[in-house]
Amino acid sequence: MPAPLDEYPIHQTSLSMSRVGTSDKNFYDRSYFNAIDTEGELFLVSGFGVYPNLGVVDAFATIRKGDRQWAVKFSDALEHRSLDLAVGGYRIEVVEPLQKLRVVCEGDDSGGLGFDLTWEGTCPAVQEQPHLLMTSLRPQLDTSRFAQTGAWTGVISVDGEDVTVTPDRWMGTRDRSWGIRPVGDNDPAGRLVDQPSEGFWWMYVPLRFEGFSIIVIVQESPDGFRTLNDATRIWDDGRIEQLGWPRLDIKYQSGTRRPFAATLHMTAADGSPVTVEVTPRDGVALHVGAGYGGDPEWSHGQWRGRNWSSRDVYDLTDPAIQGRIPFGVCEYPAGATCNGIPGAGMFEHGSLGRHDPTGFADWGSVAP
Repeated sequence: MPAPLDEYPIHQTSLSMSRVGTSDKNFYDRSYFNAIDTEGELFLVSGFGVYPNLGVVDAFATIRKGDRQWAVKFSDALEHRSLDLAVGGYRIEVVEPLQKLRVVCEGDDSGGLGFDLTWEGTCPAVQEQPHLLMTSLRPQLDTSRFAQTGAWTGVISVDGEDVTVTPDRWMGTRDRSWGIRPVGDNDPAGRLVDQPSEGFWWMYVPLRFEGFSIIVIVQESPDGFRTLNDATRIWDDGRIEQLGWPRLDIKYQSGTRRPFAATLHMTAADGSPVTVEVTPRDGVALHVGAGYGGDPEWSHGQWRGRNWSSRDVYDLTDPAIQGRIPFGVCEYPAGATCNGIPGAGMFEHGSLGRHDPTGFADWGSVAP
């Protein structure tokens, strides 16, 4: 059957836009946002996803305030693919493609989480390197993504308080990605899932400075072999500069894998050094209420029935929650400098299992 998108000249295959060019159940199409209070403690993360081969559309938002993390999730049946980016009480309005969007999450009477925010890019959106990660003979990740830094305007309601969001204080980063990644329910037992992983190491650092932004992605195998390397400086006037092969120095709190400082050594096009110092603050665990890998309560693309929603508050001092945090990817709002120029952004990191360059021998290893 035709879909509303078929009215537009945007096809890339002979298929209707109601279908995608693969039958892999793990095909997804997602928007991601974060909002960082550069002068306070609040840190908001949100996303919206469509899963055509699972027939599901969903969205989430989570915010950290003090030692608690609020989360709201919406999920429903995907009836057709269209320009209507909405599910439940969540919607995205594209005001100006690649530049300005409005993101709305309806609150409730319980004093939980809701917001009405408008995003405006402060640099051009940039295409990142393709992301391919194989599990034996099968791609676990095979995605495209673009990213952008920006600023926010609007209101966030959390814990019974309305917080005014202004672009002089609130910055953020966003990305749009699509392709194949694990979504929905876990794969059934079989040859390709019966291979225990030795580890996963990931770092994603989008930062905003006066006049430019820097976006760095590094992914490594347990032995330190780099399977994804992307370091880019995007100038506000549209110039894009590759920054080579980052050398990384991440410092972890003793007895944990929680980063408290990082230095990224890169090289400009003219050969001069580009040194970025990052200081992460308290952040959010993406697998505590936000549906990312390792979340035992809900995962993106999982069928929960029609018009499903959930609102939860997590006590991050609860030992049961604390015990989950080391086994997933976490995001930290961060201050930063680039060759001494101050900036801010986000430090996303997952160090799970063995990683030889940092001396982690197995899943139980921590910093001395």
